[in-house]
Amino acid sequence: MALKKHIIDLRIVSREVLGERFVLLKCTDPQAELPPMMPGQFAQLRVDGSKETFLRRPISINYVDTRQNQVWFLVQLVGAGSRALGCLQEGDVLNALLPLGNGFSMPVSPQKRHLLVGGGVGTAPLLYLGAQMSLLGMRPAFLLGARSESMLLQLDDFRKVGDVYVTTEDGSMGEKGFVTQHSILSEQHFDRISVCGPSPMMKSVARYARLNSIPCEVSLENMMACGLGACLCCVEKTVRGNVCVCTDGPVFDINELTWE
Repeated sequence: MALKKHIIDLRIVSREVLGERFVLLKCTDPQAELPPMMPGQFAQLRVDGSKETFLRRPISINYVDTRQNQVWFLVQLVGAGSRALGCLQEGDVLNALLPLGNGFSMPVSPQKRHLLVGGGVGTAPLLYLGAQMSLLGMRPAFLLGARSESMLLQLDDFRKVGDVYVTTEDGSMGEKGFVTQHSILSEQHFDRISVCGPSPMMKSVARYARLNSIPCEVSLENMMACGLGACLCCVEKTVRGNVCVCTDGPVFDINELTWE
């Protein structure tokens, strides 16, 4: 079921610098209760005060704290737009169009074992997904990968709602290598997998899921401009033709995609 979209002037209540290239913005609506949001959906954030940035920036919904009426955004500082967002301070206004896109499928049985796999900033939407699963009586497993320990984010938050397993390419934390090389994949059985991260990583996890007949969803990170399906910037080829990731996704069942 599609959720109603809202344009809201959010107020930043907390700004945290995570590692060298990430900023966590915790925001609230000072006027009203935040609208319902599903894990896997995203927001289009307006970038004010940047001469180089004219379009909103798509940012995953990292977490929703209904008790404090907060929505969190994890921003990776990579370009002029994201760096401008990262410079916002407590008390600043952040205009957001949300919630956009679809979300991850929620489990129907708390007895099922669910694996959530994230790489880099792709771990962001998995925190809210895992938190929602914990409310259903589940304790999901998180498999989080990064280049090095300094690039692993929000581990304490993930540990509150699930079991955390880690890989780093340089071996500075957890098992050395990529997420698809972690021993958990051969030692434990999972009934379902949810993935978000770099495309090569997601395709590798999708191959693992297919080989083991495990249902799997991936959250694509195609370039987006409008977030509403009007600009056709984020088109992805699927078994039913070309679709806009911002409206038909960003979450897709791997059987919908034309990946090898």
